[in-house]
Amino acid sequence: MTVMKSRYRDGCFYCEHNQTQVERMVPIIPLDVSTFYLNRDQTHPGRAIVALDWHVDELFELTAPMRQAFIDDVAQAAAILKEYTGASKINYGIYGDTVSHLHFHLVPKLPSDADWDDAFVNNPSDVTPKSDAELAPMINDLRKLVDQNYETLRN
Repeated sequence: MTVMKSRYRDGCFYCEHNQTQVERMVPIIPLDVSTFYLNRDQTHPGRAIVALDWHVDELFELTAPMRQAFIDDVAQAAAILKEYTGASKINYGIYGDTVSHLHFHLVPKLPSDADWDDAFVNNPSDVTPKSDAELAPMINDLRKLVDQNYETLRN
């Protein structure tokens, strides 16, 4: 069952692009139906989010073609992160209890990580958010990789 709701929700920081969003993440690049963001929390280097460009709460609320396009965007971002970070595995998280806007957390992981073989901590208490200046080199590199690999990853 597909239920398309409003494309915008008041109070949603992904819809409003407000200060809460700025404090948590920096946009890397728009994809086909979503935006690729770098988390300010870099407890796992390359930790990112892919958020749908309009508001739905659940994956099943998308039409089949939109769902496929969104999953394609997530896969493209994950492939770029794996290449860039050298991760052994990308962990994917979809939660939405407090931020219901449909988005995937992408977390590059290595066997040497303390939480290898376990779920990543979504909201670690001891994180120091990275500044725009600290994230800029990674964002620029990731943008270049998306641009260079766009057609290859789409086919």
